[in-house]
Amino acid sequence: MSLSQDGVSAERKFTAKKRKIPETELVKNINTTPMYILKRLSITLICLTLAAVSMAQEPFIHVIHPYKPVVSTSTSRNYLSGNTCKHCTLSVNGKKIKVYPTGAFAIRLDLKPGDTTLTFKSVAGNGQVKSKSVTYHYQVPQPVRPVSDFRIASVETFPTGDCWLMPGDIIRFRVKAQPGNKVTLDNKIILYEQPASGTGGMPGIYQCSYTLRPDDPILQKAFVITMEDGRGKSLSYSLSPKFKLLPLGEPLVGKTTGAIPYLEFGQGSDRLGGAKISYLDTAVLLQITGKFGGDYRVRLAPDHTAYIPVGQVLLMSKGAFPPHSLTGSWRVSGDAKYDYVSIGLDEKLPYTTFQQIDPSRIVLDIYGATSNTNWITQLTSAKEVKNVWYEQPEDGVVRVTIELKHHQQWGYLVYYDGNALTVRVKRQPQKLSLPRLTIAIDPGHGGSNRGAQGPTGTFEKEVTLQIAKRLRKLLENAGATVIMTRTTDESKDMIQRTHLLRMADPDLLVSVHLNSSGNPIDVSGTSTYYRYIGFRPLSQDILKHMCALGLEEYGNVGRFNFALNGPTDYPNALVETVFISNPEDEMKALNPAFQQKIAGAIMAGINDFLKQAATPVK
Repeated sequence: MSLSQDGVSAERKFTAKKRKIPETELVKNINTTPMYILKRLSITLICLTLAAVSMAQEPFIHVIHPYKPVVSTSTSRNYLSGNTCKHCTLSVNGKKIKVYPTGAFAIRLDLKPGDTTLTFKSVAGNGQVKSKSVTYHYQVPQPVRPVSDFRIASVETFPTGDCWLMPGDIIRFRVKAQPGNKVTLDNKIILYEQPASGTGGMPGIYQCSYTLRPDDPILQKAFVITMEDGRGKSLSYSLSPKFKLLPLGEPLVGKTTGAIPYLEFGQGSDRLGGAKISYLDTAVLLQITGKFGGDYRVRLAPDHTAYIPVGQVLLMSKGAFPPHSLTGSWRVSGDAKYDYVSIGLDEKLPYTTFQQIDPSRIVLDIYGATSNTNWITQLTSAKEVKNVWYEQPEDGVVRVTIELKHHQQWGYLVYYDGNALTVRVKRQPQKLSLPRLTIAIDPGHGGSNRGAQGPTGTFEKEVTLQIAKRLRKLLENAGATVIMTRTTDESKDMIQRTHLLRMADPDLLVSVHLNSSGNPIDVSGTSTYYRYIGFRPLSQDILKHMCALGLEEYGNVGRFNFALNGPTDYPNALVETVFISNPEDEMKALNPAFQQKIAGAIMAGINDFLKQAATPVK
């Protein structure tokens, strides 16, 4: 008997047709065929096997955050996350807790002072049990108490550490000692006791500010703090900070070196470093007026100070002139791809730039410059630059304003061509559609830089690459040219990525990351980041489509200090897709179908960005 593909014999089909057997009877007959029964048995066996495997899966408990079995903490509220087998039940100290389909779990702890031991118990379907304990030692921070006996508890100076200072700089002294006494520096400079209302309720805080003089003797010896009571009792405290006084009449000059030097506003920093003002070209001259830890202080103009990492400056020999130049003739021109604004100078002066919108402008401040420009030659070969003008708002600062024709900025690069300071302005693409554009994708982290880790143990670097590859495929299918900063699990630092992107010269960049929080339960959602106001629309359009996926909005964050938001060469946005620390978000990020949705949302945001860039401003 020959069988058709559905297991019904040709003869039976013919007979059924001839006798006009009702369809229900035919189905009943089919369901009793040997082939059908075999298929049903196979499916049943597979289901039973999977159930048996599930029941036989050995239980385990992996605590990811914190990873230590004993945790010391000074806060009562703490969080713990990790993973167990997907089909296990999990309890902590006898209380059942939620296990996500990925096996992840997260709990919030409200501790009491002393030791708290958490015993986790994971139970598999076959009854096997695995236990694990984590102990928290919570010590309530003791309130800071005033000094009750006759002594000096501490002496602080601001600045502190290894510093180079200039005459006119101020050293601030703060002393904590027994209240109600007389405290002096070198037995002549009074440190005044501050009212407790201004010190957080702490009496016995003494302060003074000291202005350095040329050849100041105070720096030639240790600082001596003396305290006296009203009955003639006294004691002294000696402090020897490493302060060096720079000569007032001998300017110290350096020039920038390294791959991508940059200026910072001040000495403050966070995990992304200090807040950056602007990037510089190499061999730019700088007047050094101090050193504080790992930064040089730089005098840009009489009322402008900045900081730069020590490793980005090569000090020049004594006698070098401080940077100064008259401005020469200007030229505004264009080639096949860019417009150029070129400003003649005698030497390479420092500069900073910022963007303006409505109307769209690039503003360039040149420090140490004095205007001596009597004409600006503008050629019709310039297609994007609408107007160029300058002003001298103060001594030592020439401000250049470059007005653009389009409302969307597409990037610019400032560099020296010889001693001519040049602003290379990128034009708006003629066709604002993906088949005409080059899109750069940066999958965050990679190699030894694993990024954040989720409750299942997954590292950020793995997921960012998966999403980036999906995004690349979508963009390429739409006709775009795509470049990626990495395509494998490799280590590439930010300087390497920045150089790669500068050589590739993309039309825009999207950097893909996953966020993380110490609170894995309450903090979730998606966010986008930009640094320059002219590039904000790209981050806004992407965020709109990310939120449309049902993700909680975590915000659109500006002036962000992420390294790849720093280049002005092209519009760029950082996308923190979800919080990998949150079990619900992590589960979405690990789902290939949701990764595809994320990639689609980013591409939709790019398309919206292109549409708004093509829309004329009314």
